[in-house]
Amino acid sequence: MQQPLHIIMPVKDAIETCTLAIEHLIPSLDEHKKFTMYNDFSTEENTHKLQALADQYGFSIIHWHEHTEHPSPNYLLTLQTAQQKALEEDANLLIIESDVLIKQDTIQDLLQHISDDTGMVASVTVDKDGNINFPYLYARKLKGTCIETEKRLSFCCTLLTNQFLKAYSFELLDSTKNWYDVFICHKSTELGFKNRLLLNSPVVHLPHSSRPWKQLKYANPI
Repeated sequence: MQQPLHIIMPVKDAIETCTLAIEHLIPSLDEHKKFTMYNDFSTEENTHKLQALADQYGFSIIHWHEHTEHPSPNYLLTLQTAQQKALEEDANLLIIESDVLIKQDTIQDLLQHISDDTGMVASVTVDKDGNINFPYLYARKLKGTCIETEKRLSFCCTLLTNQFLKAYSFELLDSTKNWYDVFICHKSTELGFKNRLLLNSPVVHLPHSSRPWKQLKYANPI
């Protein structure tokens, strides 16, 4: 029986890029893949638009303003909730950010690179011309198709395996921080797992200059 996959997309406003991201994701979904969007205090207008997208495409959406008074960003709450839901269904967890456009074979490529020792698998990001871009600029010098790395895997398009989720509880993450990509990557290797970066299965990472939430994240990655 195929192992379930939970796919999450945190979002705050950015309706145009988010809509594109969803349109690229939907064709890859099937009965084994569950998609949930986490709306992190978008404006009232954009919340209505996100709900309309959820209704149109039939995916789940959690509006954090209905569940917490903690201001955005609620990345920690999103990670903790997603981990709990994935563990309840013995699922792997795939994070796709709302300015990332996957291809129809992206998810299958990620799944094919899971083995017993895998902690995380990520797709390298590129611009619309196919050039590797931020946050994977270090990968421009790398050769090969799939490489093991102890460097940071951004959560632009990254799969966290069920065995890693079982090994480390996100309830232990530092609640004074906002972003956890670097720490979680290091924790995976610290626990003896292998992290892999797919250079032959890139995803498009769109510019996010209009998105203060993402600017904050990249200004304070630790």
